[in-house]
Amino acid sequence: QVQLVESGGGLVQPGGSLRLSCAASGSIFSIVAMTWYRQAPGKERELVATITSGTNIRYAESVKGRFTISRDNTKNTAYLQMNNLKPEDTAVYYCNAVLNNYNNVAGYWGQGTQVTVSA
Repeated sequence: QVQLVESGGGLVQPGGSLRLSCAASGSIFSIVAMTWYRQAPGKERELVATITSGTNIRYAESVKGRFTISRDNTKNTAYLQMNNLKPEDTAVYYCNAVLNNYNNVAGYWGQGTQVTVSA
């Protein structure tokens, strides 16, 4: 079994920063990609940032220049550093990992962590 655990969400004022973590554990041979998504109330889930095993990185236009995704392969952990946060960044942030679990390549989701940007 594979588990993803997110942490680091919370309440922050506009202009503030937060750092999210996503730790994968269990039967993991290798991780292909780790991606952060978010879902605001009444809106569809959207991709925020993704990083592959080859360190290729892609960001949503709305977060370019403010968010930075990184990963620590030794810890099977991905991070999302969020700076200059805006109220429109308020959402539940989910981590997704595509990985080889010794049987096949499959995608897994974390439980989500709430980020609220408000004065």
